[in-house]
Amino acid sequence: MVRRNPTRMDYYKKFQELIEEYHSGVKNVDVFFEELVALAQDLNEEEKWAISKRLDEESLTIFDMLPKPQIKLSWEEKKQVKEIARELLDALKAERLVLDWRKQQKTRAAVQLTIEKTLDRLPKIYTTELYRQKCDVIYQHIYDAYYGDGKSIYG
Repeated sequence: MVRRNPTRMDYYKKFQELIEEYHSGVKNVDVFFEELVALAQDLNEEEKWAISKRLDEESLTIFDMLPKPQIKLSWEEKKQVKEIARELLDALKAERLVLDWRKQQKTRAAVQLTIEKTLDRLPKIYTTELYRQKCDVIYQHIYDAYYGDGKSIYG
């Protein structure tokens, strides 16, 4: 789950904490089970949210990376960022994530340029420094998650 959407690291950490507390004897089986169920419900709520926003898991990951953790967006800005996330992923998959794209500087640069051009349309709340950070984070995610020729961790 974290590999597919790195912004869900908090869920993973919470899960690890629950396991450690259980193994150390801090929590009994009943409390552990209740907290595990609550964590699963939180995950289900996040899934429902993504579905309600009409984002598949891939687009949701990109969307999640753009505002988290620093930025509070208005409803209109969220809508704009959601559309940018979807457009970015569509453009990359259609034109840039070709067979062995990670092996050649030219194709890696084309992916980076597509990310930069698309994210350049982010709302004004994104400073130049934040824009650069988001470009780098998104590029690293794309590099790690998409192998090329339609293959990815989502397949």
